Amino acid sequence: MKLTEILKAQGLNEEQITEVQNSMKENKIYTTSLENVDVRYEKLQEQKKQLEEASKTYEKQLKELSKNNSDNEELKKQLEQLQLSNKKTKEDYENKIASIQFDYALEGALTSAKCKNNKALKALLNLDEVKYQEGKLEGLETQLESLKTEASYLFEAEQQTPPGSGFNPGGDGNGGKENDAFLAGFNKKY
Repeated sequence: MKLTEILKAQGLNEEQITEVQNSMKENKIYTTSLENVDVRYEKLQEQKKQLEEASKTYEKQLKELSKNNSDNEELKKQLEQLQLSNKKTKEDYENKIASIQFDYALEGALTSAKCKNNKALKALLNLDEVKYQEGKLEGLETQLESLKTEASYLFEAEQQTPPGSGFNPGGDGNGGKENDAFLAGFNKKY
């Protein structure tokens, strides 16, 4: 169920829903269809720390082994293989973390752009041109602007209230001047 549907079910009108959504955007509060994204992200951060510590421990052990057994050729070969394996594991892990951070940032950016269907929009994006650096996605904004015109059906429509369309009970269009004059005359008589 989308946020707008939930807010409508709570009795909010379109203007109030827009205000809530704008306030959420200003305060960098985003909704996502992924469950427990924050919890999963924190777990991955913890795993990253553990793997970094384990990697340091392995490197230290390898150095000690190579110093203590420098004359054993077979051991040297095993050490080289372990070092290569450790390096590959570290690179794979760093790539996985970078991919998760990119996906998380992309989901947030698409949500803040009021995308109706993130999966469909991702299919239209050229993600090779989008780079994630220092918590920001570079190259995404221009693609989103282009898609807002080419595939506007994938975005929620910007709601603008036309002038004079608000409900004004007893309003005369003159800012209430006629009502004020009427009430002043009424009060003098009675």
